[in-house]
Amino acid sequence: MKPFHLLFATIASLFSLFLLPSCKSGGGDTIKVGEFASLTGKEATFGTSSHEGTLLAIEQVNAAGGVLGKKIELLTEDDQTKAGEPANAVNKLISKDGVVAILGEVASSRSLEAAPICQQNKIPMISPASTNPTVTQEGDYIFRVCFNDTFQGGALANFASGTLKAKKVAILTDVKSDYSKGLAKSFKDKFSTSGGTVGIELDFNGGDKDFKGQLTAIKSDAPDAIFLPGYYNDVALICIQAKQLGLATPIFGGDGWESESLLTIGKDAVEGHYFSTHCSIEQPTPEMSAFVDAYKKRFNGKSPDAMAVLGYDSAMVLVDAIKRANTTESAALRAAIAATKDFSGASGKFSLNADRDAVKALVFIQIKGGKFTYNATVNP
Repeated sequence: MKPFHLLFATIASLFSLFLLPSCKSGGGDTIKVGEFASLTGKEATFGTSSHEGTLLAIEQVNAAGGVLGKKIELLTEDDQTKAGEPANAVNKLISKDGVVAILGEVASSRSLEAAPICQQNKIPMISPASTNPTVTQEGDYIFRVCFNDTFQGGALANFASGTLKAKKVAILTDVKSDYSKGLAKSFKDKFSTSGGTVGIELDFNGGDKDFKGQLTAIKSDAPDAIFLPGYYNDVALICIQAKQLGLATPIFGGDGWESESLLTIGKDAVEGHYFSTHCSIEQPTPEMSAFVDAYKKRFNGKSPDAMAVLGYDSAMVLVDAIKRANTTESAALRAAIAATKDFSGASGKFSLNADRDAVKALVFIQIKGGKFTYNATVNP
């Protein structure tokens, strides 16, 4: 049986055959760029943040005169945080709207659903934040401006043994999430081979409300720390129920924690815990400072998060590649994106490697005083 995301991709690709082809070379008065994001649904803060960063980038480029003598027209589709919708979104953007490239998604499962369609149609796709290693393995038209979970998992393993001094770690994984499963595997492989012990390993389904059975079992196993590679809504509820059970063990996770909703829902239950992510708005670089100032001005004083930063960088990498290619023809544009080197983004300086992944640092954040506080930087 085909994997879930490939099944949707196959159905969606067949659907695209019945749609009229559109110009994909950027003809007309504008250059059409597609975006798909979870603007509604249970992970809507991811899509909203990445979209706002993307929108800011496009507005800045257009205000400066556009690219190749044309303004960029951003066409955005909401995938509603639902399986099946990413395929519908990218098929519409490619076959009906005639976009020259696609930006998205944050969640790996949704990027994995869309990537085969972009690859088949030879439309470059740049994910801002999908970290599962298999995303860019879908083909040579698929890119990301973030690190992957092989690097993130290894950094988390070193963090557990080094900073947390943990010798035994419990793992709680969301089995409905490619991101969670992939990051759990990367962490376990590195932690185990570095002399750590993985104790009890349990799972849950994203969207569950009761985690007390798993947490009671974890408490009985007495680990030094709990690794929770999940998304913010589930993480917040798990931390609340852990606190209710008197489980004082440190909990840590990856970039899926990054959302103000984690603080809003979790409140004091998430206090003191840690997660890794792509950048901190406290980074003292000119690029980050300029981005934060522009973002706050554009969005009424709102502070950006890492997903907004990466949305911005994904759009700017595309624009830079269009300029260097001096065309929006797909093969030339793909080659220009692949050649991205020493790009000074808001999230930091990075290059894309032969696997089309960004080689860049990550940061660790601790939740202190109800805020995300910079803790440390780990370089690749």
